[in-house]
Amino acid sequence: MRHPRQVLFAGEKPFPMIPAVDHYAGSEKLIAKALRLQHEVGPIFDVTCDCEDGAPAGADREHAEMVAAMIASEANHYGRVGVRVHDIAHPGWQRDIEIVVGGAGHRLAFITLPKARNGDDVRTQLGVLRAVEAANGLPRPIPAHVLIETHGALREVWEIAALPGIESLDFGLMDFVSGHHGAIPGVAMKSPGQFEHPLIVRAKCEIAAAALANGIVPAHNVSTELTDLEQVSSDALRARTQFGYLRMWSIHPKQIVPICEAMRPDFSEVEQAAEILVAAQDRDWGPIRHHGQLHDRASYRYYWELLARARATGMSLPGEALQRFFPGSREA
Repeated sequence: MRHPRQVLFAGEKPFPMIPAVDHYAGSEKLIAKALRLQHEVGPIFDVTCDCEDGAPAGADREHAEMVAAMIASEANHYGRVGVRVHDIAHPGWQRDIEIVVGGAGHRLAFITLPKARNGDDVRTQLGVLRAVEAANGLPRPIPAHVLIETHGALREVWEIAALPGIESLDFGLMDFVSGHHGAIPGVAMKSPGQFEHPLIVRAKCEIAAAALANGIVPAHNVSTELTDLEQVSSDALRARTQFGYLRMWSIHPKQIVPICEAMRPDFSEVEQAAEILVAAQDRDWGPIRHHGQLHDRASYRYYWELLARARATGMSLPGEALQRFFPGSREA
């Protein structure tokens, strides 16, 4: 029986099915802690090692070397660890790429490019990334995630989203608000202001629309709340249901599970998706009738992506769908 990936997206770029949580860690201690947690709960969240804000002053090279060693180590159990390098205005951004890609490119899940001022900045950094990959004989291009946090990047967000090799657009709320020179109040950096201020709403909508239209993942900014986990969950749920974000940053291990759970699809719809896809596969992906409704490849695509997103967030799937579509998994 043919798998949905073989049938439903032939000749098309598949939508990235990456974990719904991107957890940031800067120091060696915090990176190690995050990797242990990831090993325990499974690859339901990514770890991003931070070479930008996480690097101690004056020790950028040593920090990048530590990050490369951590990514290349056995602690990176699932291969779902990325890195954020310095922005293009920093003198060490190219060295970051050379060190991390040179030392751990074979295990690097993605590379995040911060503070792009426009599309040309992204093209420049992508060009260096591809050159470093070639110099190290890597067999695959490393996906790039681009932080949209400046006026120029937002203005050219559709152009950036269309660049080859981009997997995610990430909204950088704090820098975006700071870039407005006090015109946006500080309360808009947290809820409910971050979902209500017109300039921020405009930015979030534009980023999500550009990402989804170009087949890449929109990733929501952090929640600054570290103690009220219900607020963290509410932020993630609002980002997903009202703004179309499929991924969100985490800055504390306690935020990971609330974000992941809020990003999950509705379980009843997941059950429906499993039933429809199993029946469709039995019919070799021809049209079927399910509970009095017609389904064909157009709806199969929706339900397959729904099922894959559920899987990426760690949801328990119906046994038959798990065995058919995700063979070799720990639960199957």
